[in-house]
Amino acid sequence: MSVVAHGARVFEGERVWAMSQEAFLAAAALIAAHEERFAPELVIGLARGGVPLAREVARLLGVPAVEIRAQHNVSDLVGLQATGEVEVDELALEAATSTARRVLVVDDICGSGATLRSVTGLLARSGVSARTAVLCRNDGAAFPLDTWVWPVADWVRFPWEAPPPPASTPLPHPRQVRTAQEAP
Repeated sequence: MSVVAHGARVFEGERVWAMSQEAFLAAAALIAAHEERFAPELVIGLARGGVPLAREVARLLGVPAVEIRAQHNVSDLVGLQATGEVEVDELALEAATSTARRVLVVDDICGSGATLRSVTGLLARSGVSARTAVLCRNDGAAFPLDTWVWPVADWVRFPWEAPPPPASTPLPHPRQVRTAQEAP
């Protein structure tokens, strides 16, 4: 096994994980059930990858979902290094949270944590209480996530992306969420 680090992200280079639609829906249900106690008034999906999760979690919680552009990677190419720079649509974020004081910020994956750190930092400065949830957390991520489902150390292909390579490995069906208390 050789481990390659891109920024803080870790890639063992052993596989490309493939998430099925069924695994995605089960993971979204687990996240929604766990975050129900927080009682978010709004779910923010970080575009592009967090939007499907935001829509499903918001539907399950019975709250609105909004899409906010916050981009770290310039494409979905396997193994692409993150730029280290995050662009956030601050005007859209401010407008979306003008009446919400508790929001759940979701994304497909936390690689380095730069995107989530940027968005939650802006929300905190606005007096908005935010929690974070993702489907996958890269083993190298240092960002203090609140909730995630799969820890990963390789690339992940999500159901809304281009099909994974033929030799990809299916992610196991999720049984529980992981929380900040479980972070290394």
